[in-house]
Amino acid sequence: MSDPNLFHQAGNFAADGKIDSTADHLANQARSPADRFQFGNALRSSVPLSAHREWVPTSDRQNPIKLLEISSRGRIPELIPLRYGRMLGSPFTFLRGSALIMAVDLAATPTTGIKVQACGDCHLLNFGGFATPERHLIFDLNDFDETLRAPWEWDVKRLVTSIVVAGKDIRLTDRDCYEAALAAIRGYRLSIAEYGQMRTLDVWYARFDAQMLIDHAPDTETQQYWLQMANKAYTRTLEQAFGQLTEVVNGQRRFIDTPPKIYHLPNHDEYLKEIEVLFEQYRDTLQYDRQFLLDRYRLVDVAIKVVGVGSVGTHCGVALLLADDNDPLILQYKEARPSVLEPYVGNNTYSHNGQRIVNGQRLMQAASDIFLGWTSNKLGQDFYFRQLRDMKSSIKLKGMSAKSLTDYAKICGSALARAHARSGDPAQISGYLGTNDTFDKAIADFAVTYAYQVECDYQVFVTAVQSGRIEVKNG
Repeated sequence: MSDPNLFHQAGNFAADGKIDSTADHLANQARSPADRFQFGNALRSSVPLSAHREWVPTSDRQNPIKLLEISSRGRIPELIPLRYGRMLGSPFTFLRGSALIMAVDLAATPTTGIKVQACGDCHLLNFGGFATPERHLIFDLNDFDETLRAPWEWDVKRLVTSIVVAGKDIRLTDRDCYEAALAAIRGYRLSIAEYGQMRTLDVWYARFDAQMLIDHAPDTETQQYWLQMANKAYTRTLEQAFGQLTEVVNGQRRFIDTPPKIYHLPNHDEYLKEIEVLFEQYRDTLQYDRQFLLDRYRLVDVAIKVVGVGSVGTHCGVALLLADDNDPLILQYKEARPSVLEPYVGNNTYSHNGQRIVNGQRLMQAASDIFLGWTSNKLGQDFYFRQLRDMKSSIKLKGMSAKSLTDYAKICGSALARAHARSGDPAQISGYLGTNDTFDKAIADFAVTYAYQVECDYQVFVTAVQSGRIEVKNG
C-alpha cells in the first residue's frame, strides 16, 4: 500500500501557481476501493472538511467588472451589450454569465488535489433532460463549454452557490435556500459513496432515466415538475424546430430571421461558403458510421443564433441540412474558447478547444449526441457541432416551491456525483467526505457567504451600467 502521507501534498499549489496533480498519479497505485477510501480519508489531516466553509475576499481580489471585460474580449462586438443585458436581469442571471469571476475566486480556495473532468460552469440550469441515441429521455449535465480536468470541489461549490442564488431569485426564505443547498451536497456525498463501491462498468453505464425520476418523485408537486420537464422535452424535437425556425423563400428552405436571436449575415453567400468548409472539416471528426449518416444530407442554409447568457457574443450559429425537402437535420455550431479554469489547473492537454469540449462532454454524460464533433475556421477560431434541441429541456425555476427546489437540488447533486465518478476516483472522494454531514454544512455555509458576494458583484455591475461604463441591450 502506498504511503498515505504523500496525499498530504495533494492539495498544495506548485511553484507556478498551478494545482499539484499528485493525487491523480497516486490513484493508480491504490488497488482496492478500501485502500482508495483510506487515502481520501487521510487527506482530512491537511485539508480539513471545515476548511471549505470560509469565503473571505482578499484585499487584492480582482475587480469583477474588469474580469467581465476580459471575458468579453474576442466576442462579436455588437452582441456584447446583449450579453450584459441578459446578465442584468438578476443576481442569478449575473452568476450564469460570470463563470470567470467565480473561477478566479475558487482558485484561491482549498482543494484536496483530487481531480475529475469538471463541468466548469456547474449551475443548476446547466442540468436538464435530453435524448439518448436510443431516443430515451435522461437527466444529466448539459453544458460543457468550460469543461476541464480540475478539482471536484469547484463544481460542487458552484452548483450549491447557484442553488442559494436561484432560491433567493424566486423569493424563497434564507432557511429554504440553505436546506436546498444541503440537499444538493448530501445528494452528491451519498451518491459518490455509492459509486465508490460499484464496479467500474456499472458506474459507466449508470444514468438518470427521466421516467424513473417521475415514478420515484417524493411527492405529487415534485412529480409534476418532472412531468413538465419531460413533456417539454418531448415537444422540443427536430420536427418542431424545423417547422418553427424555417420557411420556404423563393423555393428554398431557410431559417426565419428573428433578430437578435436568429439572423442571416449581410454577406450570407460568402458566409455559407465558409461554413461549408467548416462543416467538411467537422465531418472528419465523427465516427465512420456517423460520417456515412451525415453524408445523406446536404447543407442548405446557415444563420447566427444567439444562445444562453454566458455564450452570448461568441460565434454561434445553426446549420440546416436536408436529405429531401421534408427530411431535415439541424445542427448547432458554437465557438469553443479556452476554459475559464485553464489558468488555474495546469496545461490543457488539448490543443483544440472544440475537442476539449466534445471529449469532456463524452466523459461526463451518461450518453451523448451522435453528431458531436469539432473543427476550426481560417481565422483560427475553434468550434464544436451538436444537434439543436433534440428533446433538450430544463426545469422552470419560476414558481418553484421550497420543497420542489430541495428535491431538484438533490437530483442535481446526485447527477454531478455520477459525472465525477466516471472520470475521477469516487472512492477517494467518498473517503474524504466521510459518512456524516460535516462537509455538507461547510459547503452550504460557503454557498450562503459566496451568494452574498455574487449579490455584491451584481450591484457593482448595476452601478457600472448606470454610469455608462457597461452598455446593455435588451433581447
